[in-house]
Amino acid sequence: MSSIKDSRHPRFSAVQAAEALRWWIRAGVNCALSETPQNRFANDAAEEAALEANAPAAMRAPPRTASETGPRASQGAAAAGPAEAAEIAARALAAAATDLETLRSLMADFDGCALKRTATQLVFADGVAGSPVMFVGEAPGGDEDRIGRPFVGRAGQLLDRMLNAVGLDRRQVYIANIVPWRPPGNRTPTLQETQTCLPFIARQIELADPELLVCLGAPSAQTLLGLKAGITRARGSWFTYPRENGRTIPALAMLHPAYLLRQPAQKRLAWADMRALASALKDLRLQTEN
Repeated sequence: MSSIKDSRHPRFSAVQAAEALRWWIRAGVNCALSETPQNRFANDAAEEAALEANAPAAMRAPPRTASETGPRASQGAAAAGPAEAAEIAARALAAAATDLETLRSLMADFDGCALKRTATQLVFADGVAGSPVMFVGEAPGGDEDRIGRPFVGRAGQLLDRMLNAVGLDRRQVYIANIVPWRPPGNRTPTLQETQTCLPFIARQIELADPELLVCLGAPSAQTLLGLKAGITRARGSWFTYPRENGRTIPALAMLHPAYLLRQPAQKRLAWADMRALASALKDLRLQTEN
């Protein structure tokens, strides 16, 4: 029996164990989530079924307009799945938040995004709400997940240097992410994850009330501005972000600091974009003074 057991569960030497651990880290598995194995697919299915079953009827299917009535619209409403239910629930919670602290509390209690189950904590924001400029990235990384604030790792340190280069610091800006929970292995958030969290960041922008918006990286620019082009084409261009109240905010697309760490030669483009941002802020100050 012992020989069979040993053949099924071979023992590694210290060197083999270290090499296996390095292999998992390179694959993106760099943190322990539980003491015992768990079937995440089974857990997700059960939790999504419970979310759909427990959601109020008004949240399971959004109100239909006159143009959406008819047999086809009825079939579409009936076919709404757990992902749609999560988006509807997020919209309802975001709309109920009258200030940023309430929004933060509601987001912490929200269970409709699967990333919450693998993240350490919610990463809400940093900087000062009400600042004239708001930066929005894609999602927290490992350092942000541990500390609970966005852009505190190497990419955040580079962002700080970029701000300092144009006379700014975190006391003069507001910083958040599209997705407030870290994706495992620092992967890019999926479309479903960004769409589920979109009502929260949209409400956060509304409550923070910036005069300028900076979208850092492709997921941020594509989610908030609806861009189809890649970030290398869109960067340096100004767009308009539509607010809930019907007004718009000038929005600048920029390369993400994490990308600049991987491609240092592109920092010259980021410097040009930061100068454009500084110029826009200067114009705002002149308009305020006049």
